[in-house]
Amino acid sequence: MLHFARWKIALIVLVVAAGTLMTLPNFFSAKQLESWPDFLPKNQMVLGLDLQGGAYLLYEVDKDDYIEKRMKGLVSDIRTTLREDPRIGYTGLGVQGESAQVRIRDLTRLDEAEERLQPLVNPLVSNLFGGQPVNEFDLTVNDDGLVRFTYSEEGLDNRLTYIVQQAIEVIRNRLDELGTTEPNIQRQGTDRILVEAPGEGDPERLKDIIGETAQLTFHMVDQSMSGEQALQSRPPVGTVVKMSVDDPPFPYLLEEAPLLSGEDLVDAQVSFDQRNNEPVVNFRFNQSGARKFAVITQQNVNRPFAIVLDDEVISAPVIREPITGGSGQISGNFTVEGANDLAILLRAGALPAKLTVLEERSIGPGLGADSIEAGKLASIIAGAAVIVFMILAYGRFGIIADLALLSNIFLIFGALTLLQATLTLPGIAGIVLTIGMAVDANVLIFERIREESRAGRSVISAIDAGYSRALGTILDANITTLIAAVILFQLGSGPVRGFAVTLAIGIFTTVFSAFTFSRLLVAIWIRRRRPSKLPI
Repeated sequence: MLHFARWKIALIVLVVAAGTLMTLPNFFSAKQLESWPDFLPKNQMVLGLDLQGGAYLLYEVDKDDYIEKRMKGLVSDIRTTLREDPRIGYTGLGVQGESAQVRIRDLTRLDEAEERLQPLVNPLVSNLFGGQPVNEFDLTVNDDGLVRFTYSEEGLDNRLTYIVQQAIEVIRNRLDELGTTEPNIQRQGTDRILVEAPGEGDPERLKDIIGETAQLTFHMVDQSMSGEQALQSRPPVGTVVKMSVDDPPFPYLLEEAPLLSGEDLVDAQVSFDQRNNEPVVNFRFNQSGARKFAVITQQNVNRPFAIVLDDEVISAPVIREPITGGSGQISGNFTVEGANDLAILLRAGALPAKLTVLEERSIGPGLGADSIEAGKLASIIAGAAVIVFMILAYGRFGIIADLALLSNIFLIFGALTLLQATLTLPGIAGIVLTIGMAVDANVLIFERIREESRAGRSVISAIDAGYSRALGTILDANITTLIAAVILFQLGSGPVRGFAVTLAIGIFTTVFSAFTFSRLLVAIWIRRRRPSKLPI
């Protein structure tokens, strides 16, 4: 156990040196690191929300808003289905509460109508492994001709699961575009989303970026009557009145069915209008959207075309000529920041449903600095106490254990820096716990060496037996702790995961430093000193 081949010695030294080298950038400022040579590591540990401050937001999916919008879309699908040849006469089509309903005029065609409408129940896959599909809607048909679609409980739960997953991806894309460092975005419960943005200095802007639904649609303006007239009377079938973002707002009568949506966009960038030097947003469609846009503009020259964002008309320019390049421009008295935020929203995609803020906290950098100082103090006190105890209890072997402990700390911080794992306050607690666990392995080894020495073994034989026989106990203890850390990471969230990550990394570095590295140091000491008696 005390013989090391040269390649093993080189590998052990290389691992410790690499951990130390990866840790070093954390002792310097970002400005100082800029002057370092390119071949040296410059990454620093990512500090969590509780250590560097930032924004904490808890959102909930607005189920009522989603159901209302989904039912309006379902009404449009019902209308289209019943108007297919041969057309089935109907009346009373609309949304009633949380259901969509229609009454079939000719009761003799009720079965035909039910057969046509049956696909609109929209079967959904209930899980990743297939399984029995569930219907999004329950379809009921009464003898008096009333047909009603209502959300099934399983269907709504399935849709909420998908909505939360999609919303998390959209929020992540928006924060990446905004340049937020290492945001933590995760699901909580069935319909809630937790967002933590460490280091974010403008929480209000962050909330605006995340909370904006950003549903972009393009509609033709209906010119059969003005928007004011439509507000005072009943608008024509298939049209809807939308207000502009102007102050005061101006009503527009639009065709209800959108011709294009934000899903057809591939890019959106901020630029400046050459005529008045005002910020505008230039957008570009994908191939399918570009073809649709070209056909629309060719067929509607000299007609106004409304660009609608979240049910508000941003602008309604008149189509002067066919636009075949697949690109366009949105203008609307933007500020530079407002135009940039809109471009971010369009690039990142629309939220599938409205999000409501349930909880909002802003943590200042001062509080994070206090946490760091408290963590440093706790680590220093714990480390110093352990170092003094080991020297008093085991003498020279205690010094070796302390050197192994020091290497263990560097390896932990080096691994966290290399992996760019987020260090939180509970993570610091995990590191302090690891310090105690690290010397615990050395205590097991040294006590075993003492027992072997008292049994009459020679110095080398006692040390060799102490390391070999303590290895099984060390591995058993650390494997059980690792299992607990894995379970904490899988089932926990936020700070609990931060604790689990540092604990798991500490387990691996502890086994390496307390057993392998300290054994190498003992072997080097024996080779140089050749002691006749153990100083332990």
